[in-house]
Amino acid sequence: MSEPATAATAHLTVRGAIVLGVGAMVGAGIFALLGQAGAVAGSAVWISFLLAGVMSTALGYTLVKFAIRWPSSGGIIVYLSHGFRSRRLVAVAAWLGYLTAIVVVGAMVAASFGDYAAELIADGPAGGWLSKLCAVVLVAFGTWLTIAGPRLVDRVQSVIVGLLLVVFAVFIIGTFTQVDLSLLAPSTYPGVDDIIASIALTFFAFLGFAVISFVGDDLPHPRRQMPVALYAALAITTVLYVLVAVCVFGTLPVDEVVAAGPRALAVAAEPTLGQAGYAMMTVAALLATSSSVTAVLYSSRALTATLADSGTFPPAFGSRTRLGSHGGLLITALLMILFVTVLSLGALASVGSAVSLAVFLLVAIAAFRLRSELRASTLLTAAAVTIAGVVLAWFVVDLFHHQRRSFWFMVALVALAFVVDEVWTRRRKSAAAAQEAGTT
Repeated sequence: MSEPATAATAHLTVRGAIVLGVGAMVGAGIFALLGQAGAVAGSAVWISFLLAGVMSTALGYTLVKFAIRWPSSGGIIVYLSHGFRSRRLVAVAAWLGYLTAIVVVGAMVAASFGDYAAELIADGPAGGWLSKLCAVVLVAFGTWLTIAGPRLVDRVQSVIVGLLLVVFAVFIIGTFTQVDLSLLAPSTYPGVDDIIASIALTFFAFLGFAVISFVGDDLPHPRRQMPVALYAALAITTVLYVLVAVCVFGTLPVDEVVAAGPRALAVAAEPTLGQAGYAMMTVAALLATSSSVTAVLYSSRALTATLADSGTFPPAFGSRTRLGSHGGLLITALLMILFVTVLSLGALASVGSAVSLAVFLLVAIAAFRLRSELRASTLLTAAAVTIAGVVLAWFVVDLFHHQRRSFWFMVALVALAFVVDEVWTRRRKSAAAAQEAGTT
């Protein structure tokens, strides 16, 4: 099977794809989710991150098999169209995947950036007006950077992720020797039910790996380079998450981590590294979250254009609209701004985790159904389906019992995807009928 002819127009290197994935994951995970995960899994968060990394790798295996067979900037949505005959199922999954993997992730990370920036600027409270303003500014900057082109994104992301890895290395080395193992003792862990339920939440911290599947057309040789980029990004991120979780929860009691929220890493760095450590992790948080938002916006550019060209999304998301060649990107940025100004960080994390995991479960099911054509392992694809299905069911039940508001918002988001698809389908059919009538 020959490579698609993308080398002449591709501008993203393998290194660029790796740092794009790492940048997207790290911003959403360590800084935005650590406190949220601690509220559920307690001091066992490191186990939750490890298991979520294993689940993400299993799901990543199915993405790689699809990417090798059908390289496309449409990513998981294109894979679903090959795996299922139901146009409605694929379309609704496309809207849900877009709303969670792109809009909700971007909004959540931008909200985390806003909290750090507001405290740094004026000691502003988390979720306050200054925090939301800073988040909006970040989304606007990420949009501009994406419009500037993949070469600039590659260079900027490489610099930011390189700096982040250095900062995390300093944090881990400086904090690891101060870890109090009694804070991480199994006797301090919550029940197995809570740990399993938390896997879906920590999976949200890995959700950025999906952006790699959206940049296939920007890689010169996607069939060879996509697996390398995806597995490398997941490996780097999993190791980083586990080590950081051990350092944070081995340094601070769980209630202090939860109270610190998205600023947990900066608080954990202060006892060992002093005020300089707090400042260092605050700057790292700003870099990580800005990198993540840029990565998500960059991946949305190709995704929305592909979905608009296929008719799944309205033409406004495509490249030939009144909004110009970046219509989908601009709409995505506006939706991120809407979400970040209306919803809380906790609601974004819970809802995004459940819905996005459901979409990835569908991808795994599609891979299992097409395992012969994809030349994929029956055992590995079945494992991906089973693991994701069990974790999703467990998390949804936990949401219903402990976060009823988030549960109903999740249901509303799914219903919204059905409504939007139905309205767009009817408009498209009416336009096609009118055009046909005009030609007869």
